[in-house]
Amino acid sequence: MSATRPGRVSGKKALITGAAGGLGEAMAFMLAREGATVAVSDIDGGRAAALADRINAEIPGAAFAYLHDVASEDDWTRVIEAVAADLGGLSVLVNNAGIGGPLALVEQDTVENWQRQYEINLRSIMLGAKHAMPHLRAAAPASIINISSIAGLAAAPGMGAYNATKAGVWMYTKTLALEAAKADWNVRCNSVHPVFIKTPILDPFIAMAGGDEAKAAERLARGIPLKRIGEPDDVAYCVLYLASDESKFVTGSEFKIDGGMTAQ
Repeated sequence: MSATRPGRVSGKKALITGAAGGLGEAMAFMLAREGATVAVSDIDGGRAAALADRINAEIPGAAFAYLHDVASEDDWTRVIEAVAADLGGLSVLVNNAGIGGPLALVEQDTVENWQRQYEINLRSIMLGAKHAMPHLRAAAPASIINISSIAGLAAAPGMGAYNATKAGVWMYTKTLALEAAKADWNVRCNSVHPVFIKTPILDPFIAMAGGDEAKAAERLARGIPLKRIGEPDDVAYCVLYLASDESKFVTGSEFKIDGGMTAQ
């Protein structure tokens, strides 16, 4: 475990799931640069290890990596215990792992698509909270940050499973927040709702634009008042705030990172 370093989350011990790239990578670098020790987990263990190596090259001893299937309760048990041992505790859980799925209207959708998105996007949130909570309580003040989506607040045709699972993340976060508050655990729980961010989850939209990334970004930005899609750091800055004690009176809230889209 690395020594405490100055920063907005100095001394915090954070686990970020789905951290091998995209939003998780941005969160891991930002938290580490602001003083946290970070555990990066992903179903692609090789990429998670490579990310930890890059963080440690910049900030020695700041990162650990774990192979982690968030749909598996056995994996959650193993990873949480390993993280708590390696980091000397756990004070921040960022449930970032998630997947999209094929765009499909109800008659073409499949049970398999729904089941897979449920397991990774929603059930994993419960498993993470369940197995992390004893460690978070012991390290309080602590924070659970669940990455949902604007799609959990506003629906769109062809995205039934994604809309439903991300809406579930939103509401379950409020349940967790109330349970923790009423039990005086000093564990805050909030959800983050990004709109279109430059990550691989936009690949289906790029494919619909004939593989033209710039064209896809232009199309997606048309409904956003700020007239652009987001960058991973736009989300990471919100996570940084929620991981820090700056947000000590914030729980059960949803944070929209959407360029004003849902204000219309």
